[in-house]
Amino acid sequence: MNIKLTPRLKKIAEQVKSGEKVADIGTDHGYIPVYLLKNNISPFVIAGDINKKPLESAENNIKKYDLSDKAETRLGSGLSILKAGEVNTVIIAGMGGLLINELLTASKEVVNELNTLILQPMQAQFELRKYLIDNGFTIESDILVKEDHHIYEIIIAKHGIKKNIDPIYYDIGFHIKNNPKPLATEFINRKIKEVKNIIKNISENSSNPSIEKLNEMENKLKKLEEVELWLQD
Repeated sequence: MNIKLTPRLKKIAEQVKSGEKVADIGTDHGYIPVYLLKNNISPFVIAGDINKKPLESAENNIKKYDLSDKAETRLGSGLSILKAGEVNTVIIAGMGGLLINELLTASKEVVNELNTLILQPMQAQFELRKYLIDNGFTIESDILVKEDHHIYEIIIAKHGIKKNIDPIYYDIGFHIKNNPKPLATEFINRKIKEVKNIIKNISENSSNPSIEKLNEMENKLKKLEEVELWLQD
């Protein structure tokens, strides 16, 4: 009997390289650890959560699939549950980008020993990508996955340096063209719509519109429209 994952969770799990020891931070029900072990992708997984109730649920699922010898559950905040070098890959999914930044900052010794970060921020993707680049990471993949009308962004980061970054990449990712064209186009069109709404709100609803903010948004709109055209090539 295998565990069935939602499209978002399955796409996250598919980013784990075979043979990597993994920590799933904020594991909730432990579905990803169970999937990784049942499919022989990872030999050992740590399922961590700050809340006792979801961790108990993860523990029950691990026992249900007879995986207790290959998995551990740990109660605690972020990567504080890990020792440096204990795992190769860390998954942090379903949290805000700013919180992910905080968790990585709080456990730099652990982060320094990792091969790969698999991150799926629910918001503040711009801030997360910028944090990664500013803190000695390079972004290897930006993966889009659609589930229930929502497009989620998965960021794969490894240690490395990237220089001379145009801020638009923090918004759209560095590898958007590697995604299916219809999905990438829909993603960019949603971004264009958001920026157009911001421009409209600034222009119509402010008694003293910020010229600087307006210029920033118009510049971003122009770049997004260029990306949309580039995707069609």
